Amino acid sequence: MTYPLDDAHRHCQSLQKAVHQLRCHHLRRIAEWGDHLGAVLPVGGRLLAAGNGGSAAQAQHLTAELVGRYQHDRPAYSAISLHAETSSVTAIGNDYGFDQVFARQVAAHGRPGDVLLLLSTSGHSDNLLAAAETARDAELRVWALTGPRPNPLADAADEALCVDAPSSATVQEAHLIAVHILCEHFDAVSAAPPPATSAAGVPLEVAVADRDGAL
Repeated sequence: MTYPLDDAHRHCQSLQKAVHQLRCHHLRRIAEWGDHLGAVLPVGGRLLAAGNGGSAAQAQHLTAELVGRYQHDRPAYSAISLHAETSSVTAIGNDYGFDQVFARQVAAHGRPGDVLLLLSTSGHSDNLLAAAETARDAELRVWALTGPRPNPLADAADEALCVDAPSSATVQEAHLIAVHILCEHFDAVSAAPPPATSAAGVPLEVAVADRDGAL
């Protein structure tokens, strides 16, 4: 028995629209996030990530690419998926409530200058909002991948990439593309040679400009 493919075509069309929006409006932000991770992780900083359900899988996908590798061999970097710490999640949920399962871990693992990336199709999850608040208080940088604005998580983050799509499935699929582009850009940035410096440790282009200005 065959089934009509109308729903499948609509799904693909919805994803095509979301990817087009990602290309037109969000690539620069993803590149900026890759630049930032390229400056933070190689010097001992850490990425913390969390989500619920399918978004938890997306977050864990990202941290696996950073601890392991994306496409090419490179050093391992510190990245932790907070939802994957099952004993911590269940203990904190039992003792403090489910809305604290990520915030408590942010307080334990996060340091000033680290990055917390939170993924949510709705942007309304209380445990992610609590994590964002704890991270901001601890001087972490908070990024959010969400569904359509307006939503509380986008407002609670320092920066947010919001996918304007009608279904959670399409939002998650677009989030995965964003995750892969982020990894690709991070790998390119972290593989680039450091800028040349003068004997005094000043970036070479600055030293040359100062020298030329003094002539």
